Amino acid sequence: MLTTLFFMWGFVHNLDPILIPHLRRSFSLTVLQAALVDSAVYVAYFVMALPAGLLIRRAGYRCTIIAGLLLFGIGSLLFLPAADTHRYAVFLAALFIIACGLTLLETAANPYAALLGRPERATQRLNLAQSFNGLAAAIAPIVGARLILVEGATDAQLRTMAAGARQAALAAEAASVKGPYLVLGLVIFAIAVVFYFIRLPEPERKAAEPGERVAGAIGRAWRHGPVRRAVVAQFFYVGAQVCVFSFFILFAAQAAGLSQIAAADYLGWGCGVAFVAGRFAGTCAMKYVAPARLLLAYALVCSLLSVFTMFASGMACVAAVIGIVFFMSIMFPTIFALGIQDAGANTEMGSSLIIMAIVGGALLPLAFGFISDITHSIQLGYGVPLVCFLVVAWFARTVLVLERTAAPVPPLTNGALKRV
Repeated sequence: MLTTLFFMWGFVHNLDPILIPHLRRSFSLTVLQAALVDSAVYVAYFVMALPAGLLIRRAGYRCTIIAGLLLFGIGSLLFLPAADTHRYAVFLAALFIIACGLTLLETAANPYAALLGRPERATQRLNLAQSFNGLAAAIAPIVGARLILVEGATDAQLRTMAAGARQAALAAEAASVKGPYLVLGLVIFAIAVVFYFIRLPEPERKAAEPGERVAGAIGRAWRHGPVRRAVVAQFFYVGAQVCVFSFFILFAAQAAGLSQIAAADYLGWGCGVAFVAGRFAGTCAMKYVAPARLLLAYALVCSLLSVFTMFASGMACVAAVIGIVFFMSIMFPTIFALGIQDAGANTEMGSSLIIMAIVGGALLPLAFGFISDITHSIQLGYGVPLVCFLVVAWFARTVLVLERTAAPVPPLTNGALKRV
């Protein structure tokens, strides 16, 4: 059941790259304005992450998961009035409510997956659960493109229409989201009912003192070095992931001349399959390579591929982005697990702080869109992911250095023992 949650939030997140070109056309948006889709989603993580951590401490993981599913379902159903009114702000509000539910789910499910088993396998176990998030990344663009990116009037036809007729045509295209999100909302409510009736093991939690329920708990978690560094790394990683996925269709159309449907297929069969393959491959590799060392190697490869993407052309660019997706696949769960490793009583609030860092997905795509608009080249926007992957490399390098520093001290010699 926990793995189902990873799949479902991966599915809805990976509908966003379909929504961006769809809403951009329906509302005649710039790239920067279309990036507000990501901002509406990822600002919710910043707003709701700490309340989610406090809810876990008060009510437990199961109740937090159910609350998250209810918000997820309500937000999905709000797509119906958003399409009926044909107002961009209503779409953004529905996405914000969905993301509030996802924040509760991710804040609860990520540490819960890490806690359910042997501590030394936590990173590997979380990567395995997150692999089903990657599976959703492969399926959602393919399904979503065929349900949402309907063929309406061409740009040439729209230009010849009267203002009222053009508005009606675009509103009819926007309404294609109603069916998919109605089904999604009903499925989510059904999953919430199942979670209500099943029994889940509840890990031990240290209750916070009344006077430190917020400030003290947050302060203790922030003072834990791994949590603090993971917050920074996760902020930049999520920003990079959102830039790569959300703008892929626009990128592939400009850099390689692909149609939106063809670009969506590359997003699903190329990027999605690469993402899930990278997750499973990374999970297996962690049996033999330390997670932080693998994270460092993957971050450096992603940095090089980002540089290539900025200056290459044609399908070589598309192949490079698919390569980026493969190598960045392990980053979120690995950063998360390394951040809360040995956090003890700080696990819940540390988890909340790391989930708050997902707000990077709201801010950094705006930088991507701004660079793309002023340079008239979406490829140069990949300078933003380049910086992000270098920050992830810094985090991994720091973890490796600290692990070596914390290595066990060799046993004392007989002479040293006598002096003691």
